[in-house]
Amino acid sequence: MKRIEAIIRPSRVEQVRAALAHPWISGMTVSEARGFGRQRGHVELYRGAEYTVELVPKLRIELVVPDPLVPRLVAELEAWVRTGRIGDGKIFVTPVDDAVRIRTGDRGEDAL
Repeated sequence: MKRIEAIIRPSRVEQVRAALAHPWISGMTVSEARGFGRQRGHVELYRGAEYTVELVPKLRIELVVPDPLVPRLVAELEAWVRTGRIGDGKIFVTPVDDAVRIRTGDRGEDAL
């Protein structure tokens, strides 16, 4: 199993959620995140005053999927969120040693 974590623009989350409505995706977690990378923030105007947003708002999507689905899902995620502009985000893939469904005690891929 692999954990796929994508840090994306908030404007893209509904597109990703709709695209992940496959029977082989059993769920996902979405949380708010703030940070900076090459984008380095931006200047905004609020009530006539300029201020710098140094930590850019993003959303973090996390999924745990079986190994055979990882290449396809990463490629599709990349296509769904890419705008071609700086700040599109990142996708990380990390191994998952085990998973446990607390309610039933199922382990491994059965817990997904």
